Amino acid sequence: MSIESIVDFSAVSTEPERYRPAAEKVLKGDPEQTLYNHYNSPCGQMSAGVWEGAAGQWKVSYTEHEYCEIVQGVSVLRDEDGNAKTLRSGDRFVIPAGFTGTWEVLEPCRKIYVVFEQKA
Repeated sequence: MSIESIVDFSAVSTEPERYRPAAEKVLKGDPEQTLYNHYNSPCGQMSAGVWEGAAGQWKVSYTEHEYCEIVQGVSVLRDEDGNAKTLRSGDRFVIPAGFTGTWEVLEPCRKIYVVFEQKA
């Protein structure tokens, strides 16, 4: 494999995917989201890119493991018991598969993500 196979996020031009969570998951606001998925592994288990979210709150249920780095904005991640973690620019963390709760964007948010979907 050559150096040309390296995926440089600053150099790729990925078409944005714009979407909203399913209506039954939205708790407040109109959380429009944009995904720039810059990489998918050949096995289909890993992907990486940039995510942007508008203000709002929605239910989440992770089947994948996700590494995140917040590069802009403020969000709050809450578990099913109501425990909260505020996420700001510079924060780096992993959300393990099986996590359920809510994601709330307080200020327009941008994150770098790496997702690993474990096969059953």
